[in-house]
Amino acid sequence: MKNLISQPPRINAGLFFLRLTGSLLLLHVHGLPKVFHFSEELTRIEDPFGLGPYMSLLPAIFAEVICPLFIIAGVGARLACLPIIGVLLVAMVFVHPGWSIAEGQFGWLLLIVFGTLAITGPGNWRIGSARRREVRYGAG
Repeated sequence: MKNLISQPPRINAGLFFLRLTGSLLLLHVHGLPKVFHFSEELTRIEDPFGLGPYMSLLPAIFAEVICPLFIIAGVGARLACLPIIGVLLVAMVFVHPGWSIAEGQFGWLLLIVFGTLAITGPGNWRIGSARRREVRYGAG
């Protein structure tokens, strides 16, 4: 049975802040440059599993552009965190295995942010949460 006790506003504010800032950072630093410089990225992207540049770049764009938009909106946020975590793990474990913690700190911090959101969920400050609350609590 779902917990019917609502979360304190500061918990919802914190989860919203984590969703918004983590997603915008991922979009700005990794996602949008891949979209805006697609042809150039095809020549530079690492291909750790031998699938070819397209099959390596397209999942990265999905994880770094589409998924953050869902996370910002709070729609399917837990599920949207999984491709991001997958791409980050591939990058950290297979593409850059020789990096020290200091060299890979941005990737590890993104793993912490999106891993936390996958565990906690988006909080109540999300699209459609008021409508669900009305149905759940029978308000109206």
